[in-house]
Amino acid sequence: MRKATSALVGLLLAGVAATPAHAESVRSQQWHLDAMKADDIWKVSTGKGVTVAIIDTGVAKIPELDGQVLPGKDFATTYDGDERSDYDTHGTTMAALIAGTGKHPSGDGSFGLAHGAKILPIRVPNEESRRTPSWVAAIRYAADTDAKIINISLGLDGTPEDDQARREAVKYALSKGKLIFAGAGNNGDTLNQVLYPAATPGVVGVGATGVNGEATKESQHGPQIDISAPGFDMVTACAGKTGLCKTHGTSDASAIASASAALIWSAHPDWTNNQVLRVLLNTAGKPSDGVERNDYIGYGIVRPRIALTNPGDPGPADVYPLPDLAAAAQGAGKPSASADGKAPDAAASKPAAQAEEKKSGSVLPWIALGLGACVLIGGAVTVVVVRRNR
Repeated sequence: MRKATSALVGLLLAGVAATPAHAESVRSQQWHLDAMKADDIWKVSTGKGVTVAIIDTGVAKIPELDGQVLPGKDFATTYDGDERSDYDTHGTTMAALIAGTGKHPSGDGSFGLAHGAKILPIRVPNEESRRTPSWVAAIRYAADTDAKIINISLGLDGTPEDDQARREAVKYALSKGKLIFAGAGNNGDTLNQVLYPAATPGVVGVGATGVNGEATKESQHGPQIDISAPGFDMVTACAGKTGLCKTHGTSDASAIASASAALIWSAHPDWTNNQVLRVLLNTAGKPSDGVERNDYIGYGIVRPRIALTNPGDPGPADVYPLPDLAAAAQGAGKPSASADGKAPDAAASKPAAQAEEKKSGSVLPWIALGLGACVLIGGAVTVVVVRRNR
């Protein structure tokens, strides 16, 4: 799998490949936390008081998630175990990216971006024959819980007509005050088909970026991309044999976007889902080509540190800040894109109540931070387990 990174990054990795792995802590290998300045973020918010529902393959019991996982629901009853049994290790990884506490018997564990948040595991089957009913039921179940955020790092191909049941479930969840994030998919350099629920109106479709602050080549692109987050060489706790994995993809990016929302909501518990999302969008690092959004990183890369320190006006509490719900009400899906991959009408797709900080947002700071972090990552290649492509 090709990865979207520069030649300079490759040279840096090659130059430090022989560095002894034992010299680095797990935390030092988590480049995305350094790039996002997590240590500064955690002085303001850790996501405490916010629950993230994870609709996935289950969440296994691992040290970094001890005490973080609430009783959930199992819709994958043909598999052994329940929602605390991960049949594919995928859901556990997403949970660790969001809420991993760093606690480990060795004294060296991985951290999630919102390690104060709680996880509500909702296990669904991955077989296509049962995919729609169980996923719809899972969304509706999550909508009726205390979880504020729903993370769906899964995707299915289909058509808007096939998506109708999910549309109704998403509308129901939004009416209950939830925020829903979903990964856009990982074949952007091949088929690049539209996947659901990332393309479902009312769901925040998430793309993946690398250490250079650009969309990874595998990250799917199109008008379904609303926002982006790190999704390249993500070192995190997992349910694998070593308990540590290096993963990549829009699944990871969706988890980071969900964690970012949890951080904001924890700091502003009186805000609605619409206000949290609006601030997340307005403070994102904007596309470097100067447009309001494009089909590769959407409205930009999540920057929870900026959202926490200079959120700007959160805007109206009862107005969804993305245009897809209004478009769906008129019989369309997410906004269409022009041939050059940019939104045809920047004003139409512009989130309401823009924060002043947004115009200075850029992906450029990620380049320096990400390249520096690559030096740290390089020495860890003998420790981490390369996870299968998601």
